[in-house]
Amino acid sequence: MSVLNIVLIEPQIPQNTGNIARTCAATGARLHLVGPLGFEITDAKLKRAGLDYWRLLDITTYESTPEFFSRNPRGEFYYFTTKARRTYTDIAYPDDAYLVFGRDDAGLPEELLRANPDRCVRLPMIAGARSLNLSNTVAVAAYETLRQWGFPALQNHGKLTKYDWDAVPL
Repeated sequence: MSVLNIVLIEPQIPQNTGNIARTCAATGARLHLVGPLGFEITDAKLKRAGLDYWRLLDITTYESTPEFFSRNPRGEFYYFTTKARRTYTDIAYPDDAYLVFGRDDAGLPEELLRANPDRCVRLPMIAGARSLNLSNTVAVAAYETLRQWGFPALQNHGKLTKYDWDAVPL
């Protein structure tokens, strides 16, 4: 079965990380937090942003970027950056893809990007826009990957609270 891995290298803003944790929990993605972190895992802002989804979350923490790569040596890594020459839709994401994102305030180190030019992708934006919010970028990237995979194990329909969809003509 396909497993989506979301990797945050040195995240700084607890609210963004909390939102990303909620996205990971709701999609069944694994969250990898690579330190040093700009907050404590116990931070109230982090917990509040993730709401009650923490019980659904598959999360692993690492002290450093070298530790992350040494513990995940066979990963298929894709680096999300505003500096890439390709867009995120140019990629056919393999099973067990690792979508890698950098600091909220600075992105990924350019040394990492230069070492992996064919694995760097971006979300298109208008000229002059510096970047998108990290949690929004992660959500777009995660759902594109899951869409390509046919949304495995995700519920693709919802239920009305007071009514029945079967009574509503299409």
